[in-house]
Order: sequence, then structure tokens, then C-alpha cells
Amino acid sequence: MPNPNRGSCGFQSTEFEQEYERPSKSELKRQMTALQKLGAELIAEPRDRVKRVPMPEDVRDAILECQLIKDHEGRRRQLQYVGKKMRSLEEHELAAIQKMLDSWKGASKSETAALHAIERKRDKLLADDKALTVLLEQNPQLEAQHLRTLIRNARKEQAENKPPKAYRELFQILKSLQAPAAQPTDDEDDVDEDQS
Repeated sequence: MPNPNRGSCGFQSTEFEQEYERPSKSELKRQMTALQKLGAELIAEPRDRVKRVPMPEDVRDAILECQLIKDHEGRRRQLQYVGKKMRSLEEHELAAIQKMLDSWKGASKSETAALHAIERKRDKLLADDKALTVLLEQNPQLEAQHLRTLIRNARKEQAENKPPKAYRELFQILKSLQAPAAQPTDDEDDVDEDQS
């Protein structure tokens, strides 16, 4: 049976509770880990991209230095140093870095999707002769004979397990068709703005 007098001293127990205005140790650790992960994402990016990110020089130098380190333990220590440098950044600087990383992820996803679409188009050309007719109708500037030769050579390369020279050249031709298609829409937007 519990003792009813135990713990009662005549004052409210909430009277001596401290109210913390700062984050807990666990919250601080989560924030530091998140900043270190942000630094690790920057380290994983190519050097030319990192150089374009708006950040202080000392942080950029620490990231570029970490990219050069191959030793596991040295790289781990440098990554911790990058995390420390990231903690010195202001909120608006961190937001700018995060925005830049997000834009790269979005751009790379759309680029990957576009390349996969080109690959599917190439595979369709190799599988179906009617696909070449459709392609030539849509793009009359293409040389039909050159494309037929490339398709024939690509099929032969696949059958004989040879290096895919014609296969790659066919991809490059299809890729070049995609690039000009995006430019006229930009020009049309400029024309619309001029007329307004």
C-alpha cells in the first residue's frame, strides 16, 4: 500500500521546474547532424558546381579540400570540420545552399528522364522499321540513308557483341534533335514579352 504522505512537502512540484529557452542537447545534435549531411551532399557534387554555390570562402575551401582527401580517417575528420563550418552559416545562407542543391536534383532528374526517352526512341528504331519512317516524317532534315546505315550497323554490333559505335552515334543524332526543340519555346516566350 503506497504511503499517502510520501512526496508531499507543502509546495507545488511545478514551482521549481526550470523552463528552458534554448533547444535540448538532442535537438542541437539533430541540427548538427543535418548540417553535416548538407555538407556531405555538397562534397558529393562535382567541384565546378560547388564553386558556384553562394557561400563563404572558408566553407567552400573546406568542402573542396574534403573532395581531395582519399584516406578514410582523414576524410571523416575533414567532413566533421565541414559540419563545424556549416554551423557558422546564417539561416539565409543555409537556405540558399539547400535551394541550390534542390534545383540540381530536380534538373538531374529531368535530364535523366530526357535521356531515358531518347534511349527508348533509339531502341524502337532498332526494333521497328516503321519508327524510322515516323522519325523522318517529323524531321525531314535528317539523312535517311545515313540513318538506315546506322541502324543496320547497330543491329549488327548487337548481334556480334561488337563495341556499340553506331549505337552511340544514333543516340547522339536523336539527342541533337531534342536540343533544338527546347530553344524555340524560349524564343517564343521572348517574342510574347516583346509584344506585350
